[in-house]
Amino acid sequence: MPQKKKLPFVTVGFVAVNVLVYVILEILGNTENSEFMVRMGAVWPPYVKQGEYWRLFTATFMHFGFEHILNNMLVLICAGPILEKAIGHIKYLCLYLIAGVGGSTLSYVQMTAWGKHEVSAGASGAIFGIIGALLWIVMIHKGRYESLTGKGLLFMIVISLYYGITSVDVDNWAHIGGLAMGFVFAIILYRKPRKAVDLSGENPYTN
Repeated sequence: MPQKKKLPFVTVGFVAVNVLVYVILEILGNTENSEFMVRMGAVWPPYVKQGEYWRLFTATFMHFGFEHILNNMLVLICAGPILEKAIGHIKYLCLYLIAGVGGSTLSYVQMTAWGKHEVSAGASGAIFGIIGALLWIVMIHKGRYESLTGKGLLFMIVISLYYGITSVDVDNWAHIGGLAMGFVFAIILYRKPRKAVDLSGENPYTN
């Protein structure tokens, strides 16, 4: 009997929250204005250093302009449901949030270490966490999982990081932090489905 498809409601929820926050911020001000975004909760190293660590979380739901949120939500809509189905709703929710905060944290640490004061925000750390988790899953499935391949994911990661390195307004450290957190937590959270043996003598099948 075919299994009933589960709605990726956590992914839908994350998209809805990100879009809602963007719309509210656009109503209140200009999301492409750095000073406004800092007032609303984006990462600004001097404020985080003073103890406003909550910014490492709130920044993950904020975006600089329409193009920024559009690009992130398209990737989230494509990749999120695959990971949510693979590890389950609760684990997926936790991994997304941890990767997002992890990306913000590495970005903050890097800016502090180099004495750079830049405004940082966006869901890309969390989204790279999803990509990192999917990379691990593809690896233990011998290079392919559903519509994903290891080569395809690695190519996307390399291109995205290269774009971040060669672009001025991209927070590549948030991407790297999210990617690493997603990969590590996928190792902890994901278990490859076991094969059940049919004692009647028929071929094994996967649950």
